[in-house]
Amino acid sequence: LITTISWGYIKMMGADGLRAATSHAILNANYMAARLREHYPVLFQGKNGFVAHEFVVDLGKFKATANVDTNDIAKRLQDYGFHSPTMSWPVPNTLMIEPTESESKEELDRYVDALIAIRKEIRDIEEGRLPKDNNPLKNAPHSIEVVTASAWDHPYTRET
Repeated sequence: LITTISWGYIKMMGADGLRAATSHAILNANYMAARLREHYPVLFQGKNGFVAHEFVVDLGKFKATANVDTNDIAKRLQDYGFHSPTMSWPVPNTLMIEPTESESKEELDRYVDALIAIRKEIRDIEEGRLPKDNNPLKNAPHSIEVVTASAWDHPYTRET
């Protein structure tokens, strides 16, 4: 079945369509990597700073500086409505982000904005504004039951 689906996609797209889809996927990945570069180390860049259709961000240092690991960031992405990208492959303590050709710029921006907001939360932990054990990353994901409960025992707001 998988082969049939792939074959059907290739036949439907044709050579020009596949070339356009590939170009859009590469453009999307480079756009996102460029926006995230000042917030996270981007691995496997070419000599001019470009990436392929996917890119890898390194999260390794955050365990030492904020007690935050890849799982914490992946769970926090759920609070923003995103499924986590590939975790810790091909390099441990990383996220491999693969935007497809079909994602709109608005959706790419929403995803990047979420990762930038998460980096700010990590910085708040690193600089002591949030504790290392009770913060939006360690407590994520925040279910509807948690955010609507009458009790809130966290040093950050529900709106965070």
